[in-house]
Amino acid sequence: MSMPETFRALFLEEGGERPVPKIGEVPRSVLPEGDVLIRVSHSTINYKDAMMVKGVGYRIKDFPFVPGIDLAGTVEESDSPAFRPGDQVVLNGYGAGEQFAGGYAAFARAKAEWLVPVPDGWTARDTMAVGTAGMTAMLSILELEKGGIAPDAGTILVTGASGGLGSMAIAMLAALGYRVEASTGRLEEEAYLTSLGAAGVIPRAELEGGAERPLMARRWAGCIDAVGGTTLSTVISSLDERGVIASCGLAGGNTFTASLIPFFLRGVRLIGIEGGHGPIAERRTAWNRIPQALSRERLERITTDAVLGDLPALADEVLAGRVRGRVAIDVTA
Repeated sequence: MSMPETFRALFLEEGGERPVPKIGEVPRSVLPEGDVLIRVSHSTINYKDAMMVKGVGYRIKDFPFVPGIDLAGTVEESDSPAFRPGDQVVLNGYGAGEQFAGGYAAFARAKAEWLVPVPDGWTARDTMAVGTAGMTAMLSILELEKGGIAPDAGTILVTGASGGLGSMAIAMLAALGYRVEASTGRLEEEAYLTSLGAAGVIPRAELEGGAERPLMARRWAGCIDAVGGTTLSTVISSLDERGVIASCGLAGGNTFTASLIPFFLRGVRLIGIEGGHGPIAERRTAWNRIPQALSRERLERITTDAVLGDLPALADEVLAGRVRGRVAIDVTA
């Protein structure tokens, strides 16, 4: 099927102080260069997407602009031997929805080296229920494993637990046999977090005051931290010997202050997780592992469904921290 001259999308139109989100037809000229054309069926919404939809924190030069850092669908055309028409593929990041047109449209174009096949037995919608948040959670788990943090090493802390990344991390860690504690500012979500596999729930306020001293009581063998800021400072001082922190978010701030003593006397290791870019081989490894660590039943517990028209209101909810888990967006509806 040849590509139409125009196609449906949620796009940003130039406004006054901020771009204005609209749903309508965009010309195919909005698509970037790339050797694979994708008919998009599903996307999702991350914090970055919410910022873009609401015109916060980004300077857009070319309008109309299509946001959406995640997308999944079917290969329509391919100049790459790696993919053929009909293949189901996933794109997470690499500039989609930030630097060039992304997933909130009927079509997208990308380079083959950015794409991952949809895992066997999964659908495009399933992969968008996971999205960049779930892939980043699995990349974090892989770093814990590389650091020698096995399920019998001790408890793993997940901060920012009620969000998409935190929810995914809890569900996958629990399925892999880890004991997990969840830290959240929304204690009303305790039942939800325990249903995902959390053995305990810690109020965010317990951690966000920062470390009282360089070495505090050893509480966790490892941590997947989506918060940063003073919470990260507390965690660094509270890890056990050779503990590993996978740092993958900054909901609590993009800077922190910590003593070097835990690094020298306990061998604590702090590892940054590159969710938006990074070697495609790492991402393919993560996507191969995700179906092994995330049952359909738990995936559905984490996920709600929406359509393109829901995105402006959803963006407000995401920025206000009121969205639980993950949202799969049906781009075709």
